[in-house]
Amino acid sequence: MSAAPQQPASPQHPARSPQTRAERTDYRETSRYDDVMAFLREVVAASPRTMRLTTFGYTFEGKPLPLVVVGQVSAATPDAVKQSGKTRIYLQGNIHAGEVEGKEALQMLLRELAHGEHASWLQSSVLLIAPIYNADGNDHVKMTERNAQNGPIGGVGTRENAQGYDLNRDHMKLETPEARSFAALLRDWDPQVAVDLHTTNGTYHAYQLTYAPPLHPNTPAPIVDWLRKDWLPSITKAIKAKDGWNFYYYGNLEGGETSRRGPSAPPANPARERGWYTLDHRPRFNNNYVGLRNRIAILSEAYSYLPFRDRVAVTRRFVIEILDFAHEHAAEIRQRLADLDKQSIVGETLALRATIQKAPEPVDILLGEVKHVHHPYTGATMLQRVDATHVERLPEYGTFVASETEKVPPAYLVPASLDRVVDLLDAHGIHTETLAAERAIEVEEFEIGSTDAAPRAFQNHRERSVTGSYHRVTRTLPAGTIVVPMDQPLARLAFTLLEPRSDDGVVDWNVLDDILEKEKTYPIWRAVSPVAR
Repeated sequence: MSAAPQQPASPQHPARSPQTRAERTDYRETSRYDDVMAFLREVVAASPRTMRLTTFGYTFEGKPLPLVVVGQVSAATPDAVKQSGKTRIYLQGNIHAGEVEGKEALQMLLRELAHGEHASWLQSSVLLIAPIYNADGNDHVKMTERNAQNGPIGGVGTRENAQGYDLNRDHMKLETPEARSFAALLRDWDPQVAVDLHTTNGTYHAYQLTYAPPLHPNTPAPIVDWLRKDWLPSITKAIKAKDGWNFYYYGNLEGGETSRRGPSAPPANPARERGWYTLDHRPRFNNNYVGLRNRIAILSEAYSYLPFRDRVAVTRRFVIEILDFAHEHAAEIRQRLADLDKQSIVGETLALRATIQKAPEPVDILLGEVKHVHHPYTGATMLQRVDATHVERLPEYGTFVASETEKVPPAYLVPASLDRVVDLLDAHGIHTETLAAERAIEVEEFEIGSTDAAPRAFQNHRERSVTGSYHRVTRTLPAGTIVVPMDQPLARLAFTLLEPRSDDGVVDWNVLDDILEKEKTYPIWRAVSPVAR
């Protein structure tokens, strides 16, 4: 056992005005929606030339979702921001409203920006800051939410939104106003970098914060390679040098006779090899979804058993280092992503489903310890990080590889009568065209061999899978048929949404159940050659 790195320090300017609710209460409480809105109005008023407050949608209960546009732009509009020519970076807190550190840290960063700090960022970038995404869940505060988490002792909000949905599982099916608002933000403002701030209460490890790039195997390789080989390692080294903290890729200790398991760690699976396992590749998760849109995404997970004050501090520092790196490489970010958007993936082989992949070599994982302390008002047990580190060399399962694949067609053809599918295409911002006249077209048609729904509901769905195969036929398609050309920037997303065997598409989320239960063929076709209007 060795001594752990020094504990996180508080932000440098705790007495500056305005203060967050967390600061005003000495970190006993977290900010409510009205607190955040009042804070944002005050910091924006203090810096009218570089900060503008707008909204990007609504919650289920009708709260406007705030967005602070920070940068040298003429107006807080998508057109003005894009016309600036600067790198667009989206920072989001509170998708799970019990994980409140991002919300508090982003408010502090906004205050620092209003005081003229971090001015270099604005030379190269425009920041789009949304500190309170799950605004409804945020205000449903209870002391029993995440009760093992080390504060705030005044309680936190709920993981789900007011509909009862986990917003970080809704990026493909878009059943919440919040997810549709986010998809519209990506469509209209088109941030090139997106950062999603969370808090993990899984394995007892010794990292102050863990992170993840996009995990879907269909994510463009240049994005993943840059994050894994340069961006995230550079940040990790900088944090260690400046603060003495340990950051690493998000994961949990699983398999074998697993110990040091947090209350939200995955179920024990003795048959699985003991190792460090990441979570999930599917684009229902924010960082994976953004990656399929040809954009850079970073997931942040502060460590739940650090004191609340320290979790805010490490989250704030992580964001600062991300933005420092983005500033230094701003032109490169824009050029790399512009190049990706120009590339056609027609004819490439992409994953429909994936399985977790073992790294070639084991890695040293820093495992930790916690002690039990009692909540002063409920008496419930909370967990507090102990300054102890145990290094264990473990197999790492941190990436995914395709387990089933298909080639990308020139286009998909969607009957206009499939209004829910057409609506999803539009909501995601996927480019579509329409057949002007009836036409006979050679297509690939998927013949269904079997179909099955999961025995248990997840997010109010019994996820569906189908088996079958494609065969070529000629179909006469009516005028108005929706054409989804696949030589477009969002082709990877369209592929995952429309392929029948996809593990996160319209079939999986029961969008076509009424048809699939009585038809023998999938009602969306793949064009054999490009389809002109």
